[in-house]
Amino acid sequence: MKTSPTITPGLLHELREFDTPLLANTINFIDPTPTHEFYLSGEIQSVTPPLGPTVGVAFTAELDSSTPGGTAETDLYWEQLEAMDRCELPIVWVVKTVGARPEHECVVGDGMAKTLFSVGCMGLVTDSRVRDVPGLITTPFAAYCRGRAVHHGALRFRATDGPVEVGGVTIHPGDVVHANSDGVIRIPPGCLEHLSAHAVRNRAFEHEAHMFLRRTDRSPAEKRAHVQQLVAKYGFADCVSGGKR
Repeated sequence: MKTSPTITPGLLHELREFDTPLLANTINFIDPTPTHEFYLSGEIQSVTPPLGPTVGVAFTAELDSSTPGGTAETDLYWEQLEAMDRCELPIVWVVKTVGARPEHECVVGDGMAKTLFSVGCMGLVTDSRVRDVPGLITTPFAAYCRGRAVHHGALRFRATDGPVEVGGVTIHPGDVVHANSDGVIRIPPGCLEHLSAHAVRNRAFEHEAHMFLRRTDRSPAEKRAHVQQLVAKYGFADCVSGGKR
């Protein structure tokens, strides 16, 4: 898996200081990527909310855990674990399930979670389900998914290290994924290097705006005008006028 040289452990640790919706709003201010290309659908939710935010570079896989019959095919999984172990960055495992019984898919339990965590994988994003949630939390291994399932069939890994579509968004190996209890985003690479600095300003903008918006002694017109002034004050006016927000 190749990653941009601008992605460093320090950069990813900085991004953990921000909640995911704030980063999504900031991306809209500073990057031309259409919104629908970077935020995953609301079906993908955290089942381990105490562990967020979660951030890392994506390792991807396609897994069949539900088709009846057959035997386990896990060579690709163990090979990917070896690759994760060589990676010097925090990792998020992004898994697309491809089995015949979608409602019976289940990607990980606490045993796999411990193995993944041991090689630097901070969590999972999947269009499927997980089990053993208390064990995931104590590992700690974050999971963003469609919920829980009590079991799975034979685990058959069909592919690794290619683009996968999860939650309506295509994620490539090496993409930076950020997630918390509100959901999951893929950070566009063009804004990654400067996202933290802009997010600091956006956090200050939102704090000042929200103090004014909650007031009961100001009219909606006054609030609209004040927010527009704050947008200019914090340096986002050009982004708004350019249609990015």
